[in-house]
Amino acid sequence: MDVFVMPVSAWPLTEVPLAQVAEVDTFVTEKRRHEHLSGRRLLGEALKVWGVADLSVVEVCRDQFRAPSLRFIQGVWKRTPLPNISISHSDGMAFVALAPPTHRVGLDAEPVERSLAENAFDLMAKGGELERLRAEPMHVFRAWTGKEAVQKCLGQGMHLNPREIEIPIESNLMNFPIGNSNIQLQYWMENGYHLSLATTPNPPPQPNAEDLLLDRTLAAMKAQPDWGVGCKTQRKGA
Repeated sequence: MDVFVMPVSAWPLTEVPLAQVAEVDTFVTEKRRHEHLSGRRLLGEALKVWGVADLSVVEVCRDQFRAPSLRFIQGVWKRTPLPNISISHSDGMAFVALAPPTHRVGLDAEPVERSLAENAFDLMAKGGELERLRAEPMHVFRAWTGKEAVQKCLGQGMHLNPREIEIPIESNLMNFPIGNSNIQLQYWMENGYHLSLATTPNPPPQPNAEDLLLDRTLAAMKAQPDWGVGCKTQRKGA
């Protein structure tokens, strides 16, 4: 897993190849626009480090929960596995996490200097966990960022109630189940931020139409070694 960070800046749309005009136009505030463009710019830089040199053939798509993922643009006929991604913004900084295709990933960050009123604790915890946070409020952002990282990792965002996610706060690296998923959660502080990174094994992706066509083509080539694509021409008089 790799984590990348950069300050939020006023990037022009023309310098952010992974941004989509239609999505950028939906942002009402300049702050949200700058965060989005900085996150996509950082994602592009991270992908280059990962080995994805040509960003023009890659796009960011969202599912019904608005969870982002990468795919090749239809028609480029590429099958190289792309990393799974998580993007976060906080207090003027953008963060990106990349994970191999075998794992889903979620990342969240909050400034160390930020505080949370105790009467807000019950928005994210209940029962014994809530009592532990009230007794040890210094761990509240370990729980806060951990729960958001898990929400992103499972691809559900706020559709997964944070009060239903119980985060162990005794260790910086922990493993625990949520539903049918086994979560590994890592917490650390760096450059004035609380950071939580959640990962879980990723099921194999479902093949798309291009994948199926490529599979059928490969099967035909193996079945008929002299099989080919093209046209035969005969020069007149030859």
